[in-house]
Amino acid sequence: MKSRYAMVIALVAVLGSVAVAGADPGNTWDKQINSPGRFKVLKLFGNAAVLDQETGRVWEQSPDTNSFTWVNALSHCYTLGVGGRKGWRLPTIEELASLVNTFNAGPALPTGHPFTLTSAQEDGVYRSATTAADVPTAAWGVDLSDGSIGVAEKTLTSFVWCVRGGQGIDGVQ
Repeated sequence: MKSRYAMVIALVAVLGSVAVAGADPGNTWDKQINSPGRFKVLKLFGNAAVLDQETGRVWEQSPDTNSFTWVNALSHCYTLGVGGRKGWRLPTIEELASLVNTFNAGPALPTGHPFTLTSAQEDGVYRSATTAADVPTAAWGVDLSDGSIGVAEKTLTSFVWCVRGGQGIDGVQ
């Protein structure tokens, strides 16, 4: 009986470790990929989405050219269908900032990125889902013109770049 119990415990431990290792395909945040191979345009999404192989996140290849308030940005991403897929959300500030290469300017994106942006978008501020802890009426954002990060009132409009994968946060804060 003890050996059967020990086998069950061992099996649960093995399955548990496999589940944890594969739970988040974006568990590669310790990588730094400084080459055009960092991004992969996804054919199965009709070339409308891009996998960031550094973080494991999937981004819109061409973000919406409209700007949105924070509440409308949440709704826009939640209802978005890109490449025939739902499941999009507003990124956290960490995810959004992970696209930035501060050595590049206008846009502060990695060299050789595959994204399609208008000149206004390249110089624009992008909204995140992350609320500023000390100002609940404001949310964090990233300015692509120089890669800077700051907060802005949620009622102001900004560009939105939706993402898939990972945990995210509950945007209703």
